Amino acid sequence: MELDRLITIGVYAGTALAVLLVIAFTITRLYHRATKEIGFVRTGFGGERVVINGGALVLPVLHETMPVNMNTVRLAVERKNTDALITLDRLRIDVKAEFYVRVRPDANAIAMAAQTLGMRTMHPDALKDLVEGKFVDALRSVAAGMTMNQLHEQRAEFVQKVQQVSSNDLAMNGLELESVSLTGLDQTSIEHFNANNAFDAEGLTKLTEQIELRKKARNDIEQDKPTEPAPETQEDEGTV
Repeated sequence: MELDRLITIGVYAGTALAVLLVIAFTITRLYHRATKEIGFVRTGFGGERVVINGGALVLPVLHETMPVNMNTVRLAVERKNTDALITLDRLRIDVKAEFYVRVRPDANAIAMAAQTLGMRTMHPDALKDLVEGKFVDALRSVAAGMTMNQLHEQRAEFVQKVQQVSSNDLAMNGLELESVSLTGLDQTSIEHFNANNAFDAEGLTKLTEQIELRKKARNDIEQDKPTEPAPETQEDEGTV
Protein backbone atom coordinates (compact mmCIF):
# COMPACT_ATOMS: atom_id res chain seq x y z
CA MET A 1 0.00 0.00 0.00
CA GLU A 2 2.72 2.40 0.94
CA LEU A 3 4.52 1.72 -2.35
CA ASP A 4 1.37 2.30 -4.38
CA ARG A 5 0.84 5.58 -2.54
CA LEU A 6 4.39 6.73 -3.29
CA ILE A 7 3.96 5.79 -6.95
CA THR A 8 0.72 7.76 -7.14
CA ILE A 9 2.34 10.79 -5.53
CA GLY A 10 5.25 10.47 -7.96
CA VAL A 11 2.90 10.33 -10.94
CA TYR A 12 1.04 13.42 -9.74
CA ALA A 13 4.27 15.27 -9.08
CA GLY A 14 5.65 14.34 -12.48
CA THR A 15 2.43 15.39 -14.18
CA ALA A 16 2.40 18.71 -12.32
CA LEU A 17 6.04 19.33 -13.23
CA ALA A 18 5.34 18.54 -16.88
CA VAL A 19 2.37 20.91 -16.88
CA LEU A 20 4.47 23.64 -15.30
CA LEU A 21 7.21 23.12 -17.89
CA VAL A 22 4.66 23.28 -20.72
CA ILE A 23 3.18 26.49 -19.26
CA ALA A 24 6.64 28.03 -18.79
CA PHE A 25 7.64 27.08 -22.34
CA THR A 26 4.39 28.49 -23.74
CA ILE A 27 4.75 31.75 -21.83
CA THR A 28 8.37 32.04 -22.97
CA ARG A 29 7.31 31.61 -26.59
CA LEU A 30 4.37 34.00 -26.29
CA TYR A 31 6.12 36.69 -24.24
CA HIS A 32 7.45 39.46 -26.49
CA ARG A 33 10.06 41.85 -25.14
CA ALA A 34 10.76 45.37 -26.36
CA THR A 35 14.35 46.59 -26.80
CA LYS A 36 16.04 49.97 -26.66
CA GLU A 37 15.82 50.12 -30.46
CA ILE A 38 12.43 48.51 -31.13
CA GLY A 39 9.19 49.07 -29.21
CA PHE A 40 5.82 47.65 -30.20
CA VAL A 41 2.10 48.20 -29.90
CA ARG A 42 -0.15 45.27 -28.99
CA THR A 43 -3.79 45.45 -30.04
CA GLY A 44 -6.74 43.09 -29.70
CA PHE A 45 -7.90 41.30 -26.55
CA GLY A 46 -7.56 43.57 -23.52
CA GLY A 47 -7.24 46.76 -25.59
CA GLU A 48 -4.24 48.62 -26.94
CA ARG A 49 -0.96 48.46 -25.05
CA VAL A 50 2.26 50.32 -25.89
CA VAL A 51 5.43 48.52 -24.84
CA ILE A 52 8.69 50.46 -24.66
CA ASN A 53 10.42 48.87 -21.68
CA GLY A 54 9.72 45.30 -20.62
CA GLY A 55 7.36 43.09 -22.56
CA ALA A 56 3.87 41.63 -22.88
CA LEU A 57 2.12 38.37 -23.65
CA VAL A 58 0.99 38.09 -27.27
CA LEU A 59 -1.63 35.40 -27.76
CA PRO A 60 -2.21 34.01 -31.25
CA VAL A 61 -5.51 35.09 -32.85
CA LEU A 62 -6.35 37.30 -29.87
CA HIS A 63 -3.50 39.81 -30.32
CA GLU A 64 -1.69 41.64 -33.10
CA THR A 65 1.58 43.57 -32.77
CA MET A 66 3.16 46.42 -34.70
CA PRO A 67 6.91 47.03 -34.21
CA VAL A 68 8.04 50.66 -34.00
CA ASN A 69 11.63 51.73 -34.71
CA MET A 70 12.89 54.00 -31.93
CA ASN A 71 16.21 54.87 -33.63
CA THR A 72 17.01 58.21 -35.20
CA VAL A 73 16.69 58.05 -39.00
CA ARG A 74 18.47 60.31 -41.50
CA LEU A 75 16.27 61.40 -44.42
CA ALA A 76 18.04 63.29 -47.22
CA VAL A 77 16.03 65.72 -49.38
CA GLU A 78 17.30 67.43 -52.52
CA ARG A 79 15.57 69.99 -54.72
CA LYS A 80 17.39 71.26 -57.80
CA ASN A 81 17.07 72.37 -61.41
CA THR A 82 13.39 72.61 -62.41
CA ASP A 83 12.38 71.49 -58.90
CA ALA A 84 14.57 74.09 -57.19
CA LEU A 85 13.18 76.42 -54.52
CA ILE A 86 11.94 79.90 -55.48
CA THR A 87 13.12 82.72 -53.22
CA LEU A 88 11.46 85.99 -52.23
CA ASP A 89 13.25 87.80 -55.08
CA ARG A 90 11.99 85.17 -57.57
CA LEU A 91 15.35 83.46 -58.03
CA ARG A 92 15.90 79.73 -57.87
CA ILE A 93 18.23 77.87 -55.49
CA ASP A 94 19.39 74.24 -55.41
CA VAL A 95 19.16 72.82 -51.90
CA LYS A 96 20.40 69.65 -50.20
CA ALA A 97 19.22 69.02 -46.64
CA GLU A 98 19.32 66.16 -44.17
CA PHE A 99 16.49 65.70 -41.66
CA TYR A 100 17.12 63.60 -38.55
CA VAL A 101 13.83 62.23 -37.22
CA ARG A 102 12.68 59.63 -34.72
CA VAL A 103 9.49 58.42 -33.08
CA ARG A 104 8.93 60.48 -29.95
CA PRO A 105 9.56 58.15 -26.97
CA ASP A 106 6.18 58.36 -25.26
CA ALA A 107 3.18 56.07 -25.38
CA ASN A 108 0.84 58.39 -27.30
CA ALA A 109 3.42 59.15 -30.00
CA ILE A 110 4.35 55.49 -30.42
CA ALA A 111 0.70 54.53 -30.78
CA MET A 112 0.23 57.31 -33.34
CA ALA A 113 3.29 56.19 -35.30
CA ALA A 114 2.08 52.59 -35.33
CA GLN A 115 -1.35 53.70 -36.58
CA THR A 116 -0.30 56.23 -39.23
CA LEU A 117 3.08 54.88 -40.36
CA GLY A 118 2.84 51.14 -39.74
CA MET A 119 5.92 49.21 -40.86
CA ARG A 120 7.39 52.32 -42.50
CA THR A 121 9.22 53.17 -39.27
CA MET A 122 11.30 50.03 -39.87
CA HIS A 123 12.22 51.03 -43.45
CA PRO A 124 13.80 54.52 -43.90
CA ASP A 125 13.14 54.61 -47.66
CA ALA A 126 9.44 53.92 -47.16
CA LEU A 127 9.31 56.48 -44.35
CA LYS A 128 10.97 59.07 -46.60
CA ASP A 129 8.40 58.47 -49.36
CA LEU A 130 5.63 59.31 -46.90
CA VAL A 131 7.08 62.37 -45.12
CA GLU A 132 9.32 63.90 -47.80
CA GLY A 133 6.46 66.12 -48.98
CA LYS A 134 6.31 67.70 -45.52
CA PHE A 135 10.00 68.59 -45.70
CA VAL A 136 9.72 69.97 -49.23
CA ASP A 137 6.75 72.14 -48.21
CA ALA A 138 8.74 73.49 -45.27
CA LEU A 139 11.77 74.27 -47.46
CA ARG A 140 9.59 76.00 -50.06
CA SER A 141 7.60 78.10 -47.58
CA VAL A 142 10.70 79.35 -45.74
CA ALA A 143 12.66 80.03 -48.93
CA ALA A 144 9.72 82.04 -50.31
CA GLY A 145 10.12 84.49 -47.42
CA MET A 146 13.85 85.11 -47.88
CA THR A 147 15.96 86.51 -50.69
CA MET A 148 18.79 84.48 -52.19
CA ASN A 149 21.38 86.66 -50.46
CA GLN A 150 19.61 86.22 -47.13
CA LEU A 151 19.61 82.46 -47.58
CA HIS A 152 23.37 82.47 -48.16
CA GLU A 153 24.13 84.87 -45.33
CA GLN A 154 21.58 83.57 -42.80
CA ARG A 155 21.79 79.80 -43.29
CA ALA A 156 21.33 79.11 -39.57
CA GLU A 157 18.11 81.15 -39.48
CA PHE A 158 16.85 79.36 -42.60
CA VAL A 159 17.50 75.95 -41.00
CA GLN A 160 15.81 77.01 -37.75
CA LYS A 161 12.67 78.15 -39.54
CA VAL A 162 12.51 74.96 -41.60
CA GLN A 163 12.80 72.93 -38.41
CA GLN A 164 9.97 74.87 -36.76
CA VAL A 165 7.63 74.48 -39.74
CA SER A 166 8.38 70.75 -40.14
CA SER A 167 7.99 69.83 -36.47
CA ASN A 168 4.24 70.55 -36.31
CA ASP A 169 3.45 68.35 -39.31
CA LEU A 170 5.66 65.48 -38.10
CA ALA A 171 3.94 65.44 -34.69
CA MET A 172 0.77 64.22 -36.42
CA ASN A 173 2.65 60.99 -37.20
CA GLY A 174 4.19 60.64 -33.75
CA LEU A 175 7.58 61.82 -35.05
CA GLU A 176 9.91 64.50 -33.75
CA LEU A 177 12.61 66.35 -35.65
CA GLU A 178 15.94 66.24 -33.84
CA SER A 179 17.89 68.45 -36.23
CA VAL A 180 18.23 69.70 -39.80
CA SER A 181 21.54 69.91 -41.63
CA LEU A 182 21.88 72.10 -44.74
CA THR A 183 24.55 70.35 -46.80
CA GLY A 184 24.14 72.23 -50.09
CA LEU A 185 22.88 75.66 -51.16
CA ASP A 186 23.60 77.27 -54.52
CA GLN A 187 21.96 79.29 -57.28
CA THR A 188 20.19 77.19 -59.88
CA SER A 189 21.76 77.27 -63.32
CA ILE A 190 20.06 79.86 -65.55
CA GLU A 191 19.22 77.19 -68.14
CA HIS A 192 16.62 75.71 -65.79
CA PHE A 193 14.56 78.92 -65.58
CA ASN A 194 11.31 78.65 -67.55
CA ALA A 195 10.66 81.91 -69.42
CA ASN A 196 6.96 80.98 -69.73
CA ASN A 197 6.57 80.83 -65.96
CA ALA A 198 5.69 84.15 -64.31
CA PHE A 199 7.99 83.60 -61.31
CA ASP A 200 10.85 82.36 -63.46
CA ALA A 201 10.39 85.18 -65.98
CA GLU A 202 10.70 87.77 -63.21
CA GLY A 203 13.70 86.04 -61.70
CA LEU A 204 15.32 85.56 -65.09
CA THR A 205 14.97 89.30 -65.78
CA LYS A 206 16.60 90.20 -62.46
CA LEU A 207 19.35 87.65 -62.93
CA THR A 208 20.11 88.86 -66.45
CA GLU A 209 20.22 92.47 -65.27
CA GLN A 210 22.60 91.57 -62.45
CA ILE A 211 24.88 89.67 -64.81
CA GLU A 212 24.97 92.55 -67.28
CA LEU A 213 25.66 95.11 -64.52
CA ARG A 214 28.56 93.02 -63.24
CA LYS A 215 29.95 92.67 -66.76
CA LYS A 216 29.72 96.44 -67.28
CA ALA A 217 31.38 97.14 -63.92
CA ARG A 218 34.19 94.72 -64.75
CA ASN A 219 34.70 96.31 -68.17
CA ASP A 220 34.75 99.81 -66.63
CA ILE A 221 37.41 98.73 -64.16
CA GLU A 222 39.55 97.19 -66.89
CA GLN A 223 39.23 100.33 -69.06
CA ASP A 224 40.17 102.61 -66.16
CA LYS A 225 43.42 100.76 -65.53
CA PRO A 226 46.42 103.03 -66.37
CA THR A 227 48.46 101.78 -69.28
CA GLU A 228 52.10 101.14 -68.51
CA PRO A 229 54.59 103.16 -70.64
CA ALA A 230 56.70 101.20 -73.06
CA PRO A 231 60.28 100.68 -71.84
CA GLU A 232 62.81 103.17 -73.29
CA THR A 233 65.46 101.75 -75.62
CA GLN A 234 69.00 103.02 -75.30
CA GLU A 235 71.04 103.58 -78.46
CA ASP A 236 74.17 101.58 -78.68
CA GLU A 237 77.22 103.74 -77.97
CA GLY A 238 79.60 104.21 -80.84
CA THR A 239 77.00 104.05 -83.57
CA VAL A 240 77.21 106.71 -86.26
